[in-house]
Amino acid sequence: MNLRRRDLLLGGAAALVGSQMSGRSNKSTAKSTEPLIAVVSAYPPETAANEKIFLGNRKPYSITTYNGTIFKQVRFEGHNLLLFSAGMSMVNAAMNTQLAISKFPISQVLFAGVAGGINPAYDVGDVVIPERWYHHSESVYAQKISPGKYLLPEYYKQKAENYDFIFPDYVMVKKAGMTEAVEKEFFAADPQLLKIAKQAIKQVPVLTCNIHSQAKNRPCQLHVGGNGISGSVFLDNREYRDWASRVWQAQCVDMESTAIAQVCWTNQKPFLIVRSLSDLAGGQDGANPIDQTEKPVAESAAIVLREIIRC
Repeated sequence: MNLRRRDLLLGGAAALVGSQMSGRSNKSTAKSTEPLIAVVSAYPPETAANEKIFLGNRKPYSITTYNGTIFKQVRFEGHNLLLFSAGMSMVNAAMNTQLAISKFPISQVLFAGVAGGINPAYDVGDVVIPERWYHHSESVYAQKISPGKYLLPEYYKQKAENYDFIFPDYVMVKKAGMTEAVEKEFFAADPQLLKIAKQAIKQVPVLTCNIHSQAKNRPCQLHVGGNGISGSVFLDNREYRDWASRVWQAQCVDMESTAIAQVCWTNQKPFLIVRSLSDLAGGQDGANPIDQTEKPVAESAAIVLREIIRC
């Protein structure tokens, strides 16, 4: 079966109604007769990388602005993409992903960007595509009554090992067809997209890790599967990183992915998130290197996503 034609890439010749403008915003709704594949980033280095790979020197066939967020419709190798930056951190990511889904005919949500590495098997420059996404900062901050003893609220049932006064919790969620909200531990990437990703990484050109790596010029590792975690925290702490590794067996940590995953779950949209490691979330020696690594590493994530879209 050709997965490209059936599930992921609902391309084809698009007959577009709406703006043909380029370089300025259009506040009317840009309609398309074909579904759009959302290609999402969070902040400027990721956005620049995605636009370099998927747009290059061409112009978008439509640009629309809602609430200050710019949405660019792009034709890429026979597929209709919607490129936009959802913004940094959980609230921005959720708000603007929902905005895109509400305003455009989104078929799937794909993300390419950077993250901090949690799994000690991976180094700066490696690329991970997690299967499950957890909230690491959805939690109870408990009152400490004595060393190792905490006063917890009656409603809370401990879910996992705590980090001092921080006790992990699940998020309450609800979607169409549900009468009450339920606790949800994680949000799973689409199985079909994960299957495509496993095939696609075999086609990725060799990516070289040569910035702030223990083994410079080594081929980057590409991995599909495992867990990712997100929260409104820039994590750069070795002890917390070690705890997160134990609790969630996480491959990476970032500030947006689980929010996007939750929005996709609520809207019943398949999603897949590609993260290239810009740093080790506090596991490195010395200062965090993200300011030096974010641009080339973001481009690696975009290259991997390109091969997924091509597959």
